[in-house]
Amino acid sequence: MVMDVTNWDEDAYRNTILQERESQCRTVFRTIFAPSSSNPNPDTVVAASSDGSVAAYSLSSILSTLELRNGISNPQQVFAAEPNCFLQAHEGPAYDVKFYGVDADALLISCGDDGRIRGWKWKELEESETPIHEQGTHVKPSIELMNPQHRGPWYATSPISENNAIAVDHQRGSIFAAAGDSCAYCWDVETSKIKMVFKGHLDYLHCIIARKGSNQIITGSEDGTARIWDCQSGKCVQVISPKRESLKEVSTVSCIGLDASESWLACGSGQSLYVWNLLASEQISRISTPTTCQDLVFDDNHILAVGASSMLSRMDMNGKILSQIRCAPESAFSVSLHQSGVIAVAGYAGLVDVLSQFGSHLCTFRCAPVSSSTLW
Repeated sequence: MVMDVTNWDEDAYRNTILQERESQCRTVFRTIFAPSSSNPNPDTVVAASSDGSVAAYSLSSILSTLELRNGISNPQQVFAAEPNCFLQAHEGPAYDVKFYGVDADALLISCGDDGRIRGWKWKELEESETPIHEQGTHVKPSIELMNPQHRGPWYATSPISENNAIAVDHQRGSIFAAAGDSCAYCWDVETSKIKMVFKGHLDYLHCIIARKGSNQIITGSEDGTARIWDCQSGKCVQVISPKRESLKEVSTVSCIGLDASESWLACGSGQSLYVWNLLASEQISRISTPTTCQDLVFDDNHILAVGASSMLSRMDMNGKILSQIRCAPESAFSVSLHQSGVIAVAGYAGLVDVLSQFGSHLCTFRCAPVSSSTLW
């Protein structure tokens, strides 16, 4: 076999190999279902990834393409999905993404390793006619917030701390950030200024959640505690220290979740989940998990949890394992729940696994570079 290398493009070949490797090494840190007032079923999943991108993927398009190619949808195949919206949101990894509002004026908010919080009008992103390969940096954010620098000895300024997670309170016009300088920040959306700084943790923050009914936030930190803060005064009203069985247990609070009533709190710490009754200020149960817990969410009276394995675990409040489902990512960093009961699990290799409310796999896709769309 003879090859004609007259027009061989070495740079293009190298770029193809590089893109392939980057696709395999990409990690999705957070997914979220996009709001829709007209469709009760989920259609769009937004993913925040380690390459700093925030991208939206159409589930209906993915399922239609799979059915067209195979006759029927085969959830065992991994589809390299090209996004219908792509933003190069951050320099460095994008760690979290949330929607601020649920109507046509909703903002898509993201945070990342560069210490920035950025927000785009979701309707404009959906209706944008800019080609995908040009959207990355051409679509400008509607809001842009930057963590402050602190003055040290001899007037030296500190590095800009990363934002590891965000929470929103649309009714009060607030965005909350869990930062790497051990502080949580409350930003005013209208003025783009800091309204409140929450100080008290002894190490950087992993997670944050808004307890809107009480005008409070809850933070989880590397220092091994979760703290409840009053958003009016900025003061810590309660320190939650999970009761560990030995000093050798990992003390980091890596993830937190609230139930719909905002009276039950679950904290992930090492290979354990701790469930608290906030009204009684009492730890109710300690649940052992097979691997380190990296994200969790309440589903009515159940808890869905993922971690450093390919398992999605469903358990009750007392710690009984109700089901375990093997998912595509070998290590999962995000579990998201749609109001219809559909679940998205995301993590290593840029993989997102979408499951029905009954636990069956609907589809698995890889967040591929915008120039690629192939079936693996």
